Parts: sequence; structure tokens; C-alpha cells
Amino acid sequence: MKNKKYQTYIYWGVTAFVVLALLIALIFTIIEMEKVKQAFDMFFHILAPITYGAVLAYLLAPIYNRVRFGVISLGKNSGLSLKRREALGGFAATLVSVAVLIAVVVGLTAMLIPQLINSVRGIIEALPAGINNLQQWLEKILEDNADLEATVMQYYDMGVTQLQVWVTNEVLPNMDKVYNFISGLSSGVFTVLNIVKNILIGMIVMVYLLNMKEKLMTQAKMILYGVFPLRIANKVLEEGRYVHQVFGGFIIGKLVDSLIIGILCFVLLNFMRMPYVLLVSVIVGVTNVIPFFGPFIGAVPSAFLILLVSPVKCFWFLGFILLLQQFDGNILGPKILGDSTGLSSFWVLFSILLFGGLFGFVGMIIGVPTFAVFYKLLKELIVWLLERKKLSADLEQYGRLDYIDEESKTYIEK
Repeated sequence: MKNKKYQTYIYWGVTAFVVLALLIALIFTIIEMEKVKQAFDMFFHILAPITYGAVLAYLLAPIYNRVRFGVISLGKNSGLSLKRREALGGFAATLVSVAVLIAVVVGLTAMLIPQLINSVRGIIEALPAGINNLQQWLEKILEDNADLEATVMQYYDMGVTQLQVWVTNEVLPNMDKVYNFISGLSSGVFTVLNIVKNILIGMIVMVYLLNMKEKLMTQAKMILYGVFPLRIANKVLEEGRYVHQVFGGFIIGKLVDSLIIGILCFVLLNFMRMPYVLLVSVIVGVTNVIPFFGPFIGAVPSAFLILLVSPVKCFWFLGFILLLQQFDGNILGPKILGDSTGLSSFWVLFSILLFGGLFGFVGMIIGVPTFAVFYKLLKELIVWLLERKKLSADLEQYGRLDYIDEESKTYIEK
């Protein structure tokens, strides 16, 4: 009995210490946010190849698994032992995964980079004529209102001046650098050794992780059950499967969705005879990876480029993007993603703004699934706390609640 009493004291003492330590760590993080961010940046910079490899392995894992299991299944009647078939399946799956990665990277680079450079150069060369056409179009629309025309044209001239300064001082010099970099890559001369090193090491890490992911998972389970009580270990595994389900379903589904949107955009813009079709399609496809805001973020620079060529086509393009966003948000997206996060529209918006502000573009992509995991864990914690107090965890019972009687635990409505 005495031992049980001491165990209870020790349990609460350790719990209080952990909570206090976490609270101190949180306060320190808030006060020294810049230093903490710098430390994280340095840490992730050092481990960049591991990060690249882990991300690539996670994205290619479905292909690896299908090929591996396919080879193992096909070899059942070959007379080979299970161990030999597994080794052969792993080898074949690794080759296919690396081949798919190389094919995608080389194919996109060979197809997109030259045309993107030509599109950007064409935009820069046509910029003076486009600005002049836009100015004439504005003057024609506003010719009946001299005061409004003077105000609009004043801001227009300021914007044009800033744009020309930016193009002259920033874009043109960097275009030469980009062109030289691409030329260097094509001739086998790598000018950015650090990037190449990270990519190559990342691919090696990817191969290792794909082939040893099952062993790593087995070791993690063994450590988990060795360190924690069974109930906690089972719960951690359950939540780990949920995290994998949310992230895998959302990120891979969003990449497929964005690829389809980019191709659809390319086909339809070609049919509509829009300018800079490839460049605009790439911008729309890439930004579509960002939930909610993606189509609109991609539409702004794309609409400006088309506006320089034809204001009328710009309006047609904006209408097209609105229809495309409705199609993606209401038909294509739900069909591919389903309800992979379980978040309402408000929490999707909240998570994008929060994680986007903290981690930029990457935060906007991973914000929704990350917040979905936190949301589920918080919901389970609240339910557990309510059940400990022998209160209902049914949300509807709290809708018209005025108070709960302390003695009878009766729910008194308004």
C-alpha cells in the first residue's frame, strides 16, 4: 500500500516536471524566436540531403511497394525461396523507383526549362509594347472621366516605372545567370556543387530508406513497446497510422490533383489561344498544390502577363480560372482527396495562414494535414478529460447548455 502511495507521488512529480519543462521551453521559444529559428534553419541545412531523401522515399513508396509485391507474387511458381523472391522484388522495385524519379526530373527539365526561358524572354522583349497597349486601352476606357483618368494614369505610371526598374536591375541580370546555369547543366558543368551534392546524397538516402523502411518500422515498434506501457505504445502506433493516412492521402493526392489541373489548364488555354500557355499552366499547376489560396495565387501573375498582351483575353482568363477553381474545389479535388483531413473550411484557411506565416511556401502545403493531426489529438484529449469527469462527450448536448449541476451532473438547458 505504501509503495502504491509512493508510486502515485512519483507519477505526479514526474508529470509536473515534464509539464514545467515544456512550459519553460515554450516560453524560451517565444522569447528567443529568431535564435530558435536560426538553429532550426542550420539543423535542417545540415540534414538537407536526409530531408530530400526522406521526402522522395515517402513519395515513391507506393510505386516501390507495388513493384516489390508484384515481383514476389509473380515469383511464387518459379521455385525460388521467399527470401530470394523478396531480394529480387526489392532490387526490381528500387530500379523502377529510381527510373521513375530520373524520368520525371529529366523529362520535366527538358520539356519545361527551354520553353519557360523563351517565354520569360519573350515577355521581357514585348514588355514595352504591352505597357503601351495597356496604357492606350486604359485611356480609351477613361476618356469620358478626366479626373478619374488622371488619378488612374498617375498610379499606372508609378507602377510601370517600378516594374521597369525591377526588370532592368533584377530580372535581366538573373536571366543571364539562369541561362548560364542551365547551359552548364546541359554540358555537364555543375556550378552549384552544394545543390548537386544534396541531390545525389538525397537519392542515395532515398534508396536506403526504401529498402530498409520495414526494418526501421520494426525497430521503432520494438523501442516503443520497450520504453512505454502497452496502452501508450498501442495509442502511439494508432496515431502514427493516422498521421501516415492523412499525410499520404493529402500530399500525394494533392500532387496528382495539381498535375491534372496543370495539364487541363494547358489544353484549354491552347484551345482559347492564350499567350504564354506553358508558363501560365506551370504557374497554375504548381500553386494549385496550396489548398484554398493556390488557384488565386497562381492567377495573379498569370493574369498580369496576359494583360500586357490583351486586356480582353485577361478577363477571359480570369473567368476561366474561376471556373477551373470551382471544378477543382467541388468535383476533382473531393474525388481524389476525399475527406482526408476531416477539417472544415475555416480550419483549412486557419492552418494555411498559420503555417504559411511560420514556414512559407512549404508551410502552406503541409499546414492542412499537420493541423488535422493536431486537431484530432486535441479532440481525443478533450473527450478523454470529459470522460474522466463522467461528462458527456456528445457535442450536441452542449449546444443549448446553460450549466451542469455539480451534484447530479444534470445538463440544464437555457
